[in-house]
This record gives sequence, C-alpha cells and structure tokens, in this order.
Amino acid sequence: MPSFFKSKNNTGSAAPVEADTGGWAARVRQGLSRTRNQFGKQVTALFGSGRIDEALYEELETILLVSDVGVNATSWLLEDLKRQVRRDGLTDAAQLRSALQQALVNLIEPLAQPLDNRTAKPFIIMLTGVNGAGKTTSIGKLAHYFRAQGKSVLLAAGDTFRAAAREQLIAWGERNDIAVIAQENSGQQKGDPAAVIFDAINAAKARGIDIVLADTAGRLATQLHLMEEIKKVKRVIGKACPGAPHEVLLVLDANTGQNAVNQVQAFDDALDLTGLVITKLDGTARGGVIAAIAKQREQKSLLPIRFIGVGEGMDDLRPFVATEFVQALFD
Repeated sequence: MPSFFKSKNNTGSAAPVEADTGGWAARVRQGLSRTRNQFGKQVTALFGSGRIDEALYEELETILLVSDVGVNATSWLLEDLKRQVRRDGLTDAAQLRSALQQALVNLIEPLAQPLDNRTAKPFIIMLTGVNGAGKTTSIGKLAHYFRAQGKSVLLAAGDTFRAAAREQLIAWGERNDIAVIAQENSGQQKGDPAAVIFDAINAAKARGIDIVLADTAGRLATQLHLMEEIKKVKRVIGKACPGAPHEVLLVLDANTGQNAVNQVQAFDDALDLTGLVITKLDGTARGGVIAAIAKQREQKSLLPIRFIGVGEGMDDLRPFVATEFVQALFD
C-alpha cells in the first residue's frame, strides 16, 4: 500500500518546544469554568449556612444529577458524605464543602494513572472514538506533549474516510515538525487504514522513533461493519509489532454527558481499551461525567483517564490529575 512521508523533519527527532508558562492548574480552572458555574457555585451556595438535613441532601442530589454525575455516582457520593458527617460529627452545612471535595477525589482518584510510554520502542498508541470527538486534534496535541518530553514522534493518518482528516493531521505534523505517514491523495474516497498504520509502524522502526500516534476514522458503536474494521486495524498493528498497540485510547467529547458512559462500554467491548482522553471540558457544564465514568467502571477493570483537554491551545491537553480537577470545580 503506497504511503507518503510528510514532514518538515525527516528524522522525526525531538526539537525544542516552547515552555509551558501559562500554568496548567490555572488553565484547568479556566477550562472548567462552565462546570464550576453549574456545579461549584450551586454547591457553595447550598452549603453556605444552615443545618445538615434530608432537604439539603435532596437539593445536593439534584445539583449532582444536573451536572451529569449520574445516578450511581450521585448515590455513592451522598452515602459517602453521610458517612463523613456521622464519623466526624458534622452539624453545620458549611462543613460539607470540604467533605464533598474529598468524596469526589476518593471516587475519581483511581482514574488518574499517567501513561507510561517507556515500555516499548516504538510505543504505539491507537486512538479511536465517535465522529467529532476530537481525535485528530488530540493527536496533534499529544504529539506536542510527547515532544516536550524529548520523545521522537511519528503520526499515522489512519482516518482514510475523510480527506480533511488526512490534511488536518499533516498540518499538525507541520506545526510540530513531526513526520506523518499518509495515503497518497489519489482522489479515491476511501483507502485501507490498516495498511497506512502498518507502513507507519515499519517506518518508525526503521527511523528509531519513540512513539507512534495512530489516528482512526470516527465511528458509532452501532455501525457494526465499522467496528469490525477497527478490530482489524488493531490486529494488523499487532502483526506489525508484536504486543502492540501498547495503548488503545478512546477519545470522548465531554459534551456528550451520560452517553459517554455508553461509548466507553461499547468501544471497550470491541477493542479492550487501556485508557480514555476526555476532550472539550472547556465547552461544557457536564464535567461531572468523569465521576459517572468512575462509578460505572467500578465493578469492572477501571479505565484510566490518561489525558484531559481544557482548551484549544497546543498545551491544553495534559495528564489527568484528580485533585487539580476537583479543586477547579469549586475554587
């Protein structure tokens, strides 16, 4: 399968990147402003004064549900809060703010597991998700992130359904000065994504690249033929590099709210996901969905949230840190 090598930097080696001077915690806070206005301010007002009673718990339940925390996670948080009240002898509603923060941290902390890319070379990351979730943009930002760590990166334009996706990925490669393996633009509507990614892996091996980021076309879990196709892509990656892909990341648009929980389940059933990327948290008041995902997966193998996106800037996709996230919901 012919592929083109698109790059300003034919070695794929790391080049200097600009330092992060904006302050990640501050950007998380800014990015979560809509969720904070929907959730944090209401909670602060509710806990402003008064006594702790059943009416207060009922109002808190409503706030949590409206913020897309989900039924299961909401029930768990309320029970955990009540346990803290009984244990610590809390009587004033103002004391509940820190108790709720701690309960949220306890719930989502297990999801905060950074990705370790040192276990293989090339370390192959396959990204998947529904249309419009932000996969290609996330790949560009991940490329920037890994380059800032001094890693060499290669991009595989495995979304052969949309010509625009190919061009978008090449543009990200140029912005990051990173090689892109893409199918020749022959005017055909669709190419073979598995062949493009296969070529990319072989190129990465030949060039001593540290990390391969493989894009795939967006698809709905209900499109069974497309789900079978992406299973094939994963199998081909394993043939090109035994043990790969080393990470299979599902990119989730935070705006989808509770539907994100269903997406996680469907894609995990098909691909055995290893982690999640939550995008567009800056454009939604539904940041509570992270708690819903944590509770939904509790009885199964937890899927770590590897990265969250809180803006459109190159540096606005970073590893998920539970305490930072919770603090940004309230402060």
